Amino acid sequence: MEAVFKALSDPARRLLLDRLFERDGQTLTELEAQLPGMTRFGVMKHLRVLEAAGLVTTHRAGRTKLHYLNPVPIRLVLDRWISKYAEPWVEAMTGLKTTLEGTPMTNPRHLYELYIRTTPEQLWKAITSSEFTKRYFGGAVESDWQAGSPYRYTNAEGGPMHFGTIVESDPPRRLVQTFEHGYSEEHGGGPDDVSRVVWEIEQQGKVCKLTLTHEYPAGETLSFRSSGIGWPMILSGLKTLLETGEALPLMA
Repeated sequence: MEAVFKALSDPARRLLLDRLFERDGQTLTELEAQLPGMTRFGVMKHLRVLEAAGLVTTHRAGRTKLHYLNPVPIRLVLDRWISKYAEPWVEAMTGLKTTLEGTPMTNPRHLYELYIRTTPEQLWKAITSSEFTKRYFGGAVESDWQAGSPYRYTNAEGGPMHFGTIVESDPPRRLVQTFEHGYSEEHGGGPDDVSRVVWEIEQQGKVCKLTLTHEYPAGETLSFRSSGIGWPMILSGLKTLLETGEALPLMA
């Protein structure tokens, strides 16, 4: 977490994060315009520090490199030091949308990256097994995880949470699934708001890099905004569970 605190200590880097919070998926040129008194090289240097801390991730759309705010490290800091009594404030602070706006070549999306001290096989099991999902996702999951098969998450009472179809399954490297849930006033959803989740696992030495992309063809719906709050909490819970064997207090 030292890298996160170091990255946040500089006002120019905090400003870049603020601008990505306001409008995510920006190019270097767009971010450079936010710091008119700084050279292009200086902005690039600050972005490298933010990337090294995991606070910014990048995605190429054709020849364009886009920068996204990644709230997961911030959520991990909050989970470590913020008590459960402050949870409503935590959720408000971590509703950090990662939206690609004004770019017709792609849908609005959330994009997260995190590094977990585990193996690809164990991470895959944590994503696809109720033994783990009950402890960080808040529900059991059922599927044979084959392409074309259905899957569904159910809560402790057996009620439906999320469901969809497996689009691609390449264990333990890549999982693509449609993502749906019944409509609610709080979270949106419904048959006209079907999205797509991509899990990508890459082994890097003794750790795994997990990249999660959640794409919304229907645009910035209520469901899109709701998942921007939920995913940082879920992913930080996944990392903590795999690295310590204990669920986060906020997940218990």
